[in-house]
Amino acid sequence: MFILGLTGSIGMGKSWGARCFRLLGVPVHDADACVHNLMSTNGAATTKVEALFPGVLNAQGAVDRQKLGGFVLGDDDALKKLEALLHPMVRAEQHKFLQRCRRDNQRLVVLDIPLLFETGARSRVDAVVVMTAPAWLQRQRVLRRPNMNLEKFEAILDRQTPDALKRQMAAFVVTTGGLRAQSLRQIQKIAKVARSLPGHTWSPHWGY
Repeated sequence: MFILGLTGSIGMGKSWGARCFRLLGVPVHDADACVHNLMSTNGAATTKVEALFPGVLNAQGAVDRQKLGGFVLGDDDALKKLEALLHPMVRAEQHKFLQRCRRDNQRLVVLDIPLLFETGARSRVDAVVVMTAPAWLQRQRVLRRPNMNLEKFEAILDRQTPDALKRQMAAFVVTTGGLRAQSLRQIQKIAKVARSLPGHTWSPHWGY
């Protein structure tokens, strides 16, 4: 089983990349969606996050990510506490996903990890796909998002590995500055190549 790590800085088209792999029939585990689930109403991490950062729950009993951002953006100590809680829980869910894929004899799987290089996840995948786009387009995309501003955007970039360095460390690079059909074709080629390669990373002890 060959494990591809999918990553990219904010606004670079990583969600589209994950969608492309799914369209091609490749199982994808989404780390960000996993975090959303962990911090949802009755989520496994919800009460633990509330204990660390009192007042972050919304009326439904889920973690309000805007409120949580107010605690951790620009505060390295708070962010480290949050990551120390969430990252092991995400890895456990990734492990379960990989176990299911191995039982199903999947030849290729994708782990969608926004902070792949930043969290040391490179050692847990066989190769990395980086989604990229011109900096001006990245900025335009991100600043169109709800509740986003330039200060917040720059704070997020500060804790992400620069795009140029990501591209240098990747086995595959997908550009998203043009038509979506173009990036889909790039991912089709990557999937074809990756399915032909032997995987060396997976083991029953993956992630531990």
